[in-house]
Formats: sequence, C-alpha cells, structure tokens
Amino acid sequence: MAKGALLLGAVLCSLYLAVRGMYSASDDVVELTLSNFNREVIQSDGLWLVEFYAPWCGHCQTLAPAWKKAATALKGIVNVGAVDADQHKSLGSRYEIRGYPTIMIFGANKDQPESYQGARSTEGIVNAALNAAQSLVKDRLSGKGGGQDYGKQKYTGGSGGKKDVIELTDDNFDRQVLNSNDVWLVEFFAPWCGHCKNLEPEWAAAATEVAEQTKGKVKLGAVDATVHQGLASRYGIRGFPTIKVFQKGEEPVDYDGGRTKADIVARALDLFSENAPPPEILEILNEDIVKKTCEEHQLCVIAVLPHILDTGAAGRNSYLEIMLKMADKYKKKMWGWLWAEAGSQLDMETALGIGGFGYPAMAAVNARKMKFALLKGSFSEQGINEFLRELSFGRGSTSPVAGSTLPKINTVEPWDGKDGELPVEDDIDLSDVDLDEFDKDEL
Repeated sequence: MAKGALLLGAVLCSLYLAVRGMYSASDDVVELTLSNFNREVIQSDGLWLVEFYAPWCGHCQTLAPAWKKAATALKGIVNVGAVDADQHKSLGSRYEIRGYPTIMIFGANKDQPESYQGARSTEGIVNAALNAAQSLVKDRLSGKGGGQDYGKQKYTGGSGGKKDVIELTDDNFDRQVLNSNDVWLVEFFAPWCGHCKNLEPEWAAAATEVAEQTKGKVKLGAVDATVHQGLASRYGIRGFPTIKVFQKGEEPVDYDGGRTKADIVARALDLFSENAPPPEILEILNEDIVKKTCEEHQLCVIAVLPHILDTGAAGRNSYLEIMLKMADKYKKKMWGWLWAEAGSQLDMETALGIGGFGYPAMAAVNARKMKFALLKGSFSEQGINEFLRELSFGRGSTSPVAGSTLPKINTVEPWDGKDGELPVEDDIDLSDVDLDEFDKDEL
C-alpha cells in the first residue's frame, strides 16, 4: 500500500513537472519572465507573438504543440514567446489577462499590443504573424513608426525639443545623482503605465521651468524602472509613477505633492530655497552689472544708500544687513539685488524717481516690462517686507521707467568697506600777500 502511494506520488510529481516545463530550452519558444520581458519584447525592434498561459490550464496544454511548431516555422522572421502568467502574475496583470491561453501581438507600438483572436492552430498562428509583419513593414515604409525607440516614453521638455528631463540609468545614477551637490527630483516610471503617460508632459514642462529658475541647481530626472530594475529594487519602487527627492548626504524621501507642472515647480523651488544661500547684494559699479542682474531676474531690487560721509561704514553695513535679510527671506523668488551710493548714479535715480523721499531709498524694477515700484515706507525690515510682499502678490503701484529703457550707468570704484574721508584741502600761505595793499584797492 505504501509502495503504491509512493508510486502514485512520483507519477503525479512527474506530471506536475512536465506541465511546469511546458516549454523548454530545446524549443524555439522564448521563455519570457518578469526579469527579461522588457528587454526582450518592449525594447525590441521586431514583432512578437506572446502567449500568456497557466501550467494547469488544459487549453494551454492543448495549444503547446502548435505554438512550438509555429515558433520553429517563424524563427528568424517573427519572435514567439510564452509567459507563465501563473508564476509572473504582474505581467498578466499589466496586460489585463483574464483567461488562458491569451495570445498578444506586440508590433510597432509595444505599449499597445493587439489581442490574437484567430484559430489556435499552427497555420492560423503563422498566418496572423506574417500578416502582422507585413503591416509593420508597410508602416515603416510610410514613416509611421517602428524602430527601437517607438512607443517608449520620451522626455523632451521645453520649446525646441530641449531635453531638460535627464535620463537616468543603472550606469549613471550614482554619478549623476548621488555624487551631485544639486537637488534631484527623480521619477521612476514604466512605459506601459497610464498614470506615467499623463505625468510626462507635466514633468517635462516643469523640468524646463525649474532648470531656468534655479540655474540648474534643481534637476528633474527619470528612470525607466522596467529596464533599470536594479535601481527600482534599491529604492523599493512598488508602483508607478513614484517620485523621490535626492539631496546629497541625506536619505531619499518620497515626493507627496501634486502632479501638475505648477505643483512640481513649487516643490522644486521650495527645495531650492531651503538649500540655497541668500542671493548676493551687488554694488552697482558699471552698466554690465545692472544689465545682467536686471535682465536675468523677474525683479531687480535696487537700493540707493546715503553717502558714506553721512553714515560711515557702520551705518552703511546696517543697511546692507537689512537688505541681506530680505534677500534671504525672498530668495525663492529668484530676484536680483543691487545697491549704489547716493549721487553716484544720478540718471538711474531720476529714471526711478528716487531721492524725493531722501536716502536710503529703494525701487523694484521689472526690466522686461520696464516698470518699477518705489518703496514709500521705512527702509527697515518691516517696511521693506511689506513692500516686497505686496509685489510678490502682484499688488502695489507701478510706474514706467523713464525712457522705457535702463538708464545710463556710470563706472565707479567699489566701496572699500571703510569710513569715508573728507577731501584734503591745500594749505594757503598768506605770508606773501600784502593785506594793506588789498585793503587800499578795495577802497
């Protein structure tokens, strides 16, 4: 009895192994798995017929001989593969496999395979494969598609096809991201993922704006997690798209913001402002400084400080300290900051209406619109903060810049950081002057 049970168990085990081994290395059917599916099928130039089966499925076992013969007949012409969807459930789920066997035809657009509904015979399968191949060739001749990149998610970003989303791979990720001093927002995507496709234009547009506003200090990247599975595994990617924030010396964190361009840009600028030093307060020494600063920023905040003889170094530094605090507070706005000594740039003062309220004075200039707003409150943290806050919300009174162009800028020497000195007057020697004679003439 015991021997009979053992014999029956051995037979069942052999049958189970035979079923599990429905296709072997000696067949021309390519065994497709979760680890090689994207490499073999999705990234392929060629046409693929793929059967999704379950080892226990009777219809799958019936189809197997015909599928093998078709693979042999089509060898070198059309690729024929098979997925054990019972073992690789995520692949079956990806293509919404509801029953077995299901045959899919992966043509030019690998993201949109077609379902095969023909006869489950060698002849039917081969005919369908050849018809699909003929259609693929015609599409290529007409320029409709095909090629290795067709159907893969692409990031072009910005105008003129400029690529601002950086493609990250297993090979370049550590060098580009982990060893960088910049802040990175990295999207892990799958080409077949609908949500990823919806995010793509937002991500690309955001990458362009972020690159411009942060001068490349915050970067947006993308990883095809179906190809670079080592990266996806390293960072525990479980769904698509997943976005993570990478900053040097810190563990990556999940991005949990919105998925629109505005949301992504806002978060990127927050990250930039958290990590960036306050902008430099530049002294107006020549025309190039003013032109570069004002034309490269949305707003250019210009202060005219009292003459050094009126305040001394301590007084001037106190004004510059206030400006530095405000520049730090509003650094996310990416404004430019300039200052000049009263009287050194009279054309600029006239064009901006500065001086009527005394010194120190401040104006904010939009060089693109050639408009400015004048600080009418106190030159203090509170007064300047109220002035700039109104501007940041698009409020406040503005006036056109006189002449609708940046005023003439004089070239001056930089302040040496010291107190001012009164000009030295030459001593007058009166010993040779005949005062008596002078008096006579006057009389």
